[in-house]
Amino acid sequence: MNDFRLHSDALIIGSGIAGSMAALTLAEQGQNVIMITAGDTITDGNTALAQGGIVYRSENDDPRILEKDIQTAGWNHNFTRAVRFLCRKGPEVLQEIFLDKYKIPFNQREHGDWFLTKEGGHSLARILYCDDHTGKNIMDVLSAEVEKQENIRVLTKRTAIDLLTTQHHAKHMDFKYSLSNQCVGAYVFNENLNKVETILAKFTLLATGGMGQIYLHTTNTTGSIGSGLAMASRAGARLMNSEYVQFHPTALYGGSKRGERRFLVSEAVRGEGAVLVNSKGDAFMSRYDARADLAPRDIVTRAIMDEMLKSDDDCVFLDVSKVKHDVAKRFPTIYDRCQHIGVDMKCDPVPVVPAAHYFCGGVLADNRGRTTLDRLYAAGECSCTGVHGANRLASTSLLEGLLWGQTAGDDIARRMNKSAPLSRKLNDSIPDWIPGGDKQNEDPALVAQDWANIRNTMWNYVGVSRTHGRLMRAFTDLRKLTKDLQDFYKETALSKPIIDLFHGSQAAYIITLAALRNKETKGCHFRAD
Repeated sequence: MNDFRLHSDALIIGSGIAGSMAALTLAEQGQNVIMITAGDTITDGNTALAQGGIVYRSENDDPRILEKDIQTAGWNHNFTRAVRFLCRKGPEVLQEIFLDKYKIPFNQREHGDWFLTKEGGHSLARILYCDDHTGKNIMDVLSAEVEKQENIRVLTKRTAIDLLTTQHHAKHMDFKYSLSNQCVGAYVFNENLNKVETILAKFTLLATGGMGQIYLHTTNTTGSIGSGLAMASRAGARLMNSEYVQFHPTALYGGSKRGERRFLVSEAVRGEGAVLVNSKGDAFMSRYDARADLAPRDIVTRAIMDEMLKSDDDCVFLDVSKVKHDVAKRFPTIYDRCQHIGVDMKCDPVPVVPAAHYFCGGVLADNRGRTTLDRLYAAGECSCTGVHGANRLASTSLLEGLLWGQTAGDDIARRMNKSAPLSRKLNDSIPDWIPGGDKQNEDPALVAQDWANIRNTMWNYVGVSRTHGRLMRAFTDLRKLTKDLQDFYKETALSKPIIDLFHGSQAAYIITLAALRNKETKGCHFRAD
């Protein structure tokens, strides 16, 4: 028996809100699931870092109002069908699953009377929250539910290398001549044993999250390197809106070492009344947009960068003196982190700078999570459903992950009951991983230098403000680096650092190429020329 060849009804790559919801939905319908995560636990991804909250509905709300807010923030580059699906179905699913079934402890005055806050781009206060650690509370509950399910097998310290497809990997000529290309699982690196596992599945879901770590400054976890984007591209799935990278305007300035993720200062702080000021103490956002501090993120980010350029300052500040709440109680996580760097939110302005935050593009997926590659699904930040368009509206990401995770799980379960198991011929035709080389060339200094090249290139040339000249420089540099890494990858013994570097370079190249091709300024793709 080959211990490194596994089989499952469904393989889920990623364990955040989208991956966990899909796994729970499938398991509850009797399907066997393997869920892999590169971390030590399933809570190590970006979902647990989400501070602000999740979109719900206010007393006077209407799906059409939310739809307009999303379209406006997204510069009308959104897919109307997906936006409408989120606005009408999302709050219902949230009520059913998070409030009634799992009872996520959102802040409330009394039972059923929820506190709702407002964030940038929203015309109404409609966001549920758990103080300033909403994502952590959600993932704590979801991880506990996953542990209860006997049908879900969680494999930690696993990094997906490649999606398995019938046309690319099957050795039998019947599959190579077929017009239909299907995803049948993935090659996965087991970091504990330094071995590659072949995981075969009838259906595969990508839920790998974002790509902020390919930038010099980011709010994302270390695993957010665009691996889903890179693997889907190599497998032949269609990508969409890859140039639209959202920068969060208010990451904490100070307290982070070079290369570490920056601590996020939630948009909810401004939603509760905080005001952005420059080093002179002047509030500046009203000069840039009528919505002032609650303008959409792309506008606020560019305004901050402009102010910093004018003054030659390293940051701007959040004046929280107008927040009516006790900030230590309303934002305990942020308050503690500020205290750690010597800033008392109750009386001191909070230093903030923009940082790469959320990927609005990704693997194109419909309202059921289906991609253009048969039997491959995508949900969460690695997918492009069309909800976000050219710029994401605050706090819609958790709702999208919840809704598409559940919807993809339902659709896979429905198709599972109608489809035959993977044939013996197909199973025998997919080979185990064949090492490309065994050279021990993994010099940490070289890997670190390549990452530094990627991150500096993306920050300086494919960042908040872009020009043709900058993008061409990034394209030239990344094309050479990606080619060199492909050659290096083929002859070097496999390891997690090498896999991550390979995926990160490809994701950076994909985003740069998309940005170069799009000459129109829109949302978070800002062409200064």
